[in-house]
Amino acid sequence: MHLITAIIKPFKLDSVREALADLGIQGLTVSEVKGFGRQKGHTELYRGAEYAIDFVPKTRLDIAVEEDQTDQVIETIKKAALTGNVGDGKIFVTPLIEAVRIRTGETGTIAL
Repeated sequence: MHLITAIIKPFKLDSVREALADLGIQGLTVSEVKGFGRQKGHTELYRGAEYAIDFVPKTRLDIAVEEDQTDQVIETIKKAALTGNVGDGKIFVTPLIEAVRIRTGETGTIAL
């Protein structure tokens, strides 16, 4: 199993979620996060004063998948989240040692 973590632009969430649903992904966790990469934040004007926004709002998706689904899920996220502009995001893949469904006690890929 793998845990796929994707950091995307917030307005791309619906298109990514729909694309994953079309792929048969039944569950994911969504978090509102802030951070920066190469874009290093930006400045905004508010009531005539300029403010530095060091952390850019992003959306984080965590998706647990079977190992044979990993590449397909990554490609789906890449296509659905792409704008072609700086700050489109990142995808991280980490090994997932165990999954447990609390309600039933099921473990492994059955628990996904």
